[in-house]
Amino acid sequence: MRSYASSLSQSQSADSSDAGSAAERRLREAEERLRDAIEELQRRQRRERGLHPPCDHADESCVANAIGNLCQSFLLSYGVRVGIGILLRAFKLARRQSYSSLLDLKQLVSEKDLIVREEACRIGLLFGGFTGSYHALRCLLRKLRKKETPLNAILAGSVAGLSILALDDSSRRRTLALYLLARVAQCAYNSAKSKNKFHLWGSHWSHGDSLLFALACAQVMYAFIMRPESLPKSYQDFIQKTGPVAAPVYKAVKDCCRGSPVDVASLSAYLSYKKISSNAKLEEFPSIIPCSLIHAGTNSCLVHNANATAATFRKTFPLYFSLTFVPFVVLRLQKFMAAPVRTCWHALTGAVRSTTFLSAFVGIFQAVICLHRKVATKDHKLVYWVAGGASGLSVLLEKKARRSELALYVLPRAGESLWYILVNRHLMPDVKNTEVALFCACMGGIMYYLEHEPDTMAPFLRGLIRRFLASKISNPSPSSNRSASYSYLQALDAMKKKPKENQDAETSTTEKYNLESIPGL
Repeated sequence: MRSYASSLSQSQSADSSDAGSAAERRLREAEERLRDAIEELQRRQRRERGLHPPCDHADESCVANAIGNLCQSFLLSYGVRVGIGILLRAFKLARRQSYSSLLDLKQLVSEKDLIVREEACRIGLLFGGFTGSYHALRCLLRKLRKKETPLNAILAGSVAGLSILALDDSSRRRTLALYLLARVAQCAYNSAKSKNKFHLWGSHWSHGDSLLFALACAQVMYAFIMRPESLPKSYQDFIQKTGPVAAPVYKAVKDCCRGSPVDVASLSAYLSYKKISSNAKLEEFPSIIPCSLIHAGTNSCLVHNANATAATFRKTFPLYFSLTFVPFVVLRLQKFMAAPVRTCWHALTGAVRSTTFLSAFVGIFQAVICLHRKVATKDHKLVYWVAGGASGLSVLLEKKARRSELALYVLPRAGESLWYILVNRHLMPDVKNTEVALFCACMGGIMYYLEHEPDTMAPFLRGLIRRFLASKISNPSPSSNRSASYSYLQALDAMKKKPKENQDAETSTTEKYNLESIPGL
């Protein structure tokens, strides 16, 4: 009897739970239908009156809003670039054990040693110009088209993308354009996947981002050895300074793989200048450049790789700490002021982890090259592609959230190298200012996804763009001149955010008040 009563009570509670969930579902559906009806009513009223959709800056004019956003983004990006330069200069002085000069502003921020003024201004004009022109164009399109559609965001983003002309280096423009192309492709894929329209095989892999990073690194390192001219000069210099092998040796390796004569005089001059003794026999047409020449002065490959890893850590830690600490302080000043010690600790641990990843990258790359020379007597250019891919697996040392960011950072470099090679071989046309057109098109796509499908974007990129755009996109502030139907829509959103236990008690009162305030209801 007790068991029967217990089962009966359980079935009744289950039925009541199902009824409650069904009622909540019907209520949500009714809210959605009412929301659509109100929005359609607003659109019809605006069309009848010849009004354009209200802007998101009710307290200031469109011109003042655009200029304010331009200045804010300019100062923000300018400050980040200058802050990174000052911190790197401080590390350089500390490395020389000139600690007293850290307090000397003339040595710390003098224009002779801290040459960031022009670059910082160009970066500020890029971000500030885009932000200000984007907001101005959005307001203009609302007034001209008298409606708010996704096309407005696409057109405004595309035209505002002309701010890329603030950068005078075409290679940097091309790098940014290809980076945004990868981001737009990511958003498009995530959008299609969420709508069950398209799905790539292997996209569910937990280490798919690491694989993409490894493939991109394979192309980059191959280009650095075999086609260095296909990479930006700054990127070549960074890889050269980070690695332990001298430039004349890399050139000898490239000539050897291509069957060209090796510049023996340059190698001899390098060894003499560095006062390095090597038992390697210098030949004009060698079958392979031996380890005794690649790491001349160190007989053991294992010792050489260990030294290269440690040296890379020492050289790149100041850079990674600057790139971690300065943007966090400038972009999240309130959090830094609230917990400065915690912020510094997070920046330090993040810099150590990223520097360890890059040090392991260099060590693995050199280890693969040395291992190949232990088992082979002839060099091949494919070896350096494989070595780059293997070293890319060091990204597993990074946090999972950063792996996809790193992959999408290196991918444009690989794409740029491939682009150059195809154009050089006349497999693609060389059109002037192609990178500008590509950047503008990609910015139009980025702004569309930011406003209408923000969940398809990576959180890092979404937060960064919204920070520079003054957090006004997709987060409109209610204005005093908006209709009561808008207030009802805001009330529905607020109801969804309230705790579930308080929602039932407030639903009837809120609905009664707002429904009575809607004209015509």
